[in-house]
Amino acid sequence: MPSDNDEKTRMLGRMMRLCAGRECCSSDIRRKLAALPTADAQEILDTLRREGYLDDARYARAFARDKSALQGWGSLKIQLALQKKQIDAAAIADALEAIDLPAADARKEQLLHAKWKALAREEDPRRKQAKFFRYALGRGYGYEETKRIYDHLRRD
Repeated sequence: MPSDNDEKTRMLGRMMRLCAGRECCSSDIRRKLAALPTADAQEILDTLRREGYLDDARYARAFARDKSALQGWGSLKIQLALQKKQIDAAAIADALEAIDLPAADARKEQLLHAKWKALAREEDPRRKQAKFFRYALGRGYGYEETKRIYDHLRRD
């Protein structure tokens, strides 16, 4: 029967391989280590941090950059997702500042313009507006910026 130390070593190696393959945050690793005793899980987390495999601030920056550029998420949705992952507020703020704002704004304009085109067949202006705003707010864009784009698209 394997000892607790063997199990801990095996899990450490597994988590190192996982973290080497992609960015992970502490809460992801903690969830994967749930079967281990709390002291062992904390020791593995500490080792991963010390060895440079695990860094919540680095994870937050990569997450924000990817979600903004690839999926077109707005800063509000990114912030909520990072809070759900239990990333501290300072790391979230740094990650949001690291987003390429001109590229994010261009992506936002592109997505909202495409949604506006998709809603062209909607005849009821109130329903069209509601669908447009629900889409934009669901993507994590703020109300004011959505209203500005809506007003611009409606005029054209």
